[in-house]
Amino acid sequence: MVPTMRMWPVGLGWTCLSIARRSWSSVSSPPSPLPLRSRMLLFLVQHFHDIEAIVSWSSWLGNWTRQRKNVYYSYAQKQFGSNVAAAFYILNLKGGFRLAGQSDWVRPNAKGKFSLDFINFSDLSIEEVDASGTVINYMGLNNLVSQQKLRCLSLRGCPEVDDWFLSRLHIFKDSLEELDLSGCSRVSVGGLSALHHLRKLRKLDLSSLPRVQNPGLVRILLEEVLPHCHIMGVEYQEGLQSSGAETDIKATSGL
Repeated sequence: MVPTMRMWPVGLGWTCLSIARRSWSSVSSPPSPLPLRSRMLLFLVQHFHDIEAIVSWSSWLGNWTRQRKNVYYSYAQKQFGSNVAAAFYILNLKGGFRLAGQSDWVRPNAKGKFSLDFINFSDLSIEEVDASGTVINYMGLNNLVSQQKLRCLSLRGCPEVDDWFLSRLHIFKDSLEELDLSGCSRVSVGGLSALHHLRKLRKLDLSSLPRVQNPGLVRILLEEVLPHCHIMGVEYQEGLQSSGAETDIKATSGL
């Protein structure tokens, strides 16, 4: 028997070849990359514990730094006196001060270094303090209690200044004349109510206090208890939204 040769139709052969090529190309082509959002979520899931540890460590380091900067300078106080200890505290916060009877301010340079010449004036108390943007807090005030001639205190943009801090400013009730609280995000009406002890206050900046509701009414109430003080940064019409606002603020603050 003579074997017969099977002939494939020309069109069918090309069709099979095309299908084979498409199958091969689909298998060999790399998968399309995930969207950026999906990749970020996948990374966070895979490294969740690492990120959690980093956040926890960063929080601990921040707290430790704040505590270290606000520690009581007992050694400097014993060696040089309370005025020099207060000066060291302010400079290590990267703040500045001016001594009574002096015209020049003492500040650290960009690297945090400062001259020690102020030690020669240990008998002079501090008259003005600029602690703007520093981490000064309630505990750090222990270093300034002795400065009973402090006239001006700038706390502009200090993240650790809160109502507890303001409640302790009564230690300067016989000397403080100017106080800048602008940008202190943790200050509320409750803290501002404690300022009524500062009877010698002549200038008060309350601009940009996000936790203070009805700031215009707060200004009116503060002017009642501090009639000789010029309050800046707040307009009378700010936040006067309801007729019961005054009652609410008085109940909250005790003014």
